[in-house]
Amino acid sequence: MCAAREGLWGRRQRTLLCCVLVAAWETAWGQLRYSVPEELPKGSFVGDVAKDLALQLAVLRDRGARILDRGRTRYFALHTNSGHLVTAERLDREQLCEGVQRCVLRCEVIVEGEMKVYTIEVEITDINDNAPSFGEGENELRMSEMTAPGSRFPLPKAHDPDVGVNSLQSYELSGDEHFSLSVQAGADGEKRPELVLAKALDREEAAFHELVLRASDGGEPARTGTARIRVSVLDANDNAPVFSQAVYAVRVPEDVPVGSTLLTLTATDADEGLNGKVKYSFKGISKKFSKIFHLDPETGSIRLLRSLDFEEDDSYHLEAQAQDGGGLSDTATVSISVTDVNDNAPELTVSSALSEISEDAPSGTVVALLHVQDRDSGANGEVRCSLVGDVPFRLRSSVGSYYSVVTARELDREEVSEYNVTVWASDGGSPSLRSSAVLALRVLDVNDNAPVFAEARYSARLPENNAEGALVLTVRAWDADWGQNARVRYRLAEGRVRGAPLSSYVSVQAETGALYALRSFDYEEVREVGLWVRAEDGGAPALSSNVSVRLLIVDENDNAPQVLYPPMAAASGAGWTGVELAPRSAEPGALVAKVVAVDADAGQNAWLSYELAKATEPGLFRVGLHSGEVRTARSPLARDAPRHSLVVVVKDQGRPALSATATLTVVLAESVAELLSELGSAAAPAEPGGSLTRWLVLAVAAVSCLFVAFLLLLLALRLRRWRRSQLLPPASGALRGVPASHFVGIDGVRAFLHSYSHEVSLTADSRKSQRRWAADSCCNTLPARPAPDKAAPLLGEDAAGARGAPPDALPVSQSLRTPRRPPCRRLPPFLLIAFPSPFCFPLRYPIMISPY
Repeated sequence: MCAAREGLWGRRQRTLLCCVLVAAWETAWGQLRYSVPEELPKGSFVGDVAKDLALQLAVLRDRGARILDRGRTRYFALHTNSGHLVTAERLDREQLCEGVQRCVLRCEVIVEGEMKVYTIEVEITDINDNAPSFGEGENELRMSEMTAPGSRFPLPKAHDPDVGVNSLQSYELSGDEHFSLSVQAGADGEKRPELVLAKALDREEAAFHELVLRASDGGEPARTGTARIRVSVLDANDNAPVFSQAVYAVRVPEDVPVGSTLLTLTATDADEGLNGKVKYSFKGISKKFSKIFHLDPETGSIRLLRSLDFEEDDSYHLEAQAQDGGGLSDTATVSISVTDVNDNAPELTVSSALSEISEDAPSGTVVALLHVQDRDSGANGEVRCSLVGDVPFRLRSSVGSYYSVVTARELDREEVSEYNVTVWASDGGSPSLRSSAVLALRVLDVNDNAPVFAEARYSARLPENNAEGALVLTVRAWDADWGQNARVRYRLAEGRVRGAPLSSYVSVQAETGALYALRSFDYEEVREVGLWVRAEDGGAPALSSNVSVRLLIVDENDNAPQVLYPPMAAASGAGWTGVELAPRSAEPGALVAKVVAVDADAGQNAWLSYELAKATEPGLFRVGLHSGEVRTARSPLARDAPRHSLVVVVKDQGRPALSATATLTVVLAESVAELLSELGSAAAPAEPGGSLTRWLVLAVAAVSCLFVAFLLLLLALRLRRWRRSQLLPPASGALRGVPASHFVGIDGVRAFLHSYSHEVSLTADSRKSQRRWAADSCCNTLPARPAPDKAAPLLGEDAAGARGAPPDALPVSQSLRTPRRPPCRRLPPFLLIAFPSPFCFPLRYPIMISPY
């Protein structure tokens, strides 16, 4: 007995364990089951989803959760604040699940952030809200009085949409002792009432019989429905119609055309005349089926009124009746099976999808959740999903008809920044139908690329003595990332140049990478600067890279040669001087001295050449062009001075060339004593320096300018005095009666002279000048004739002879000494050009004629 108890206890434990495991498995796979009665009002509580799925309310509120409807009517709603599942409308089980014993509604809850779907099944339980009902309230049966007792006649069936105990349970017949009720159970469990003739009929006794058929369900309280049956007793009709088959079955595809004849019923009656004429009809057909099928009463053919849909109903069971003219009938069952045709393409629905994903997302990250459904059945409803193209994603089967699109490998935004992933869903039909969905996914950038410089290393050449702030070069770096991660900034790495910080020599512009010189470089101090420039992006954490920059300072000719020998004299700050001894017996080419000079520049700017610029005795010495050696060009002679001064110019090859001078004093002596004696003697006069020469040139130029200004002033004064002399006073008695027009211009002067026939004779010596005056021309003039021993007059010999000058004409010198006569005035120099012949005319004011 103890063993039996232990066995019973062990079975109970195993049963409990199995229940717990099933519940845990359903919870793990996200499946919940609830049960609610029908006819609940909208908003009624169904279940606590958040509690049953162990979801936190904060997750539901922040990430968001929703019910997937897939285009169907939404019967439930989820309150994210409370996590409760409630009804979205009134639920009528008979409307939702007609003809189905167990009514289950399924909904799916998706949590957006988790990309996970939870399936919820809600069973709608039945309540007794429908009473059994008959299609027609009154039915008529016709029976021949010759019908044998025990004959059975089908009665109309009642329909109760409820299920279980609330459905139709029993039939009752009342009204007449001639009939009884027999209820038969069909193959599908359906109760079929039949009227059984218990006693022979007699038309003469009763032509009609009234019966009442009552149908009852098993609900609490029970509901009933009734139908009145009227039996008409006819005269003798020996034979009833008989169907050729008790059951007519046919299979038709769901795409059969509307109007097609599905099958033809055949019933025969052995009677003749009206009793042998058979008419066909559906017995107890619903309104729904009456809109789909039509039975021709004459031919018995069943025709299709509208298209069939396997997904709605895959079979139809009808009852057909054949009745003759005498009222006798027979029934047969019609079974129409609908076969599936691949007429529905797979339905591919994107339940949830990400619009963007980080490029560093690990492999296997879910980016989309797809639901696939095909309303067809069998092979036509088998769906296969695939991705189009070579994309870094793959499909993974999820719960039920769900597929997850996950990353197959790590993404790289720098390769592909956006993806358009096409998902194909194909069924197994022939031909195969398919549908597609496109997922647009943008890849978010992660700072996984350091800046890359355009060159592996940079170098630049910068001339020395550059301006402060001069642009040296520009470094460039690119970052393959995007946005802030691709923003590159530049800075100098730490370093020192000649003990000073590198930042005091050069700087780099943070945004452009331009490298600037902060000070002027001197090639003689710094010939090369090596530095590192760092490019850093704006990511977090920031990535960087370095590049080497070599800055070469280019030499410029900014240093003049420096003479090392001969040394600079203390008294001479402008050059170099030295004293050398050269024997008078030196041969040509003998080395006298060597000028040594250096240049702080480099290259061509430091190449020096030597040239003898000045020597006391040219040709006695020469200087080597590149060596600076001073040698004798010939042997010294006795007439050569004992002391010679040589000026050697040292010049570099820069552009422009810079130079320096060295002064050598070479003494021609045979011994040191003679050299010292010569040095002790009086020094040779110093040559004027360059500054003295400039002052002399300036002095000469100043004197020349003053001399020219004096000449111009003197000429202006002479002209001014001459113009004054041309303006005679009106009260002058010497020229009284002469028209004023005769004194206008040079032509007026000539007219004046010709009209008054003056003869003037001018010579280089004023004491030898002569003049002749006409006797009637002027009282103040004396005609003069030259003496025989005098030279011929220079002007007017013919005129004088024609006029007959008086013999007592006096010489000019005499007339000038006569107080009463006006003197002969000299003309200005420029009038001698206008009047080439010598003349003299009387004026009040004296005019001097220079003896040029």
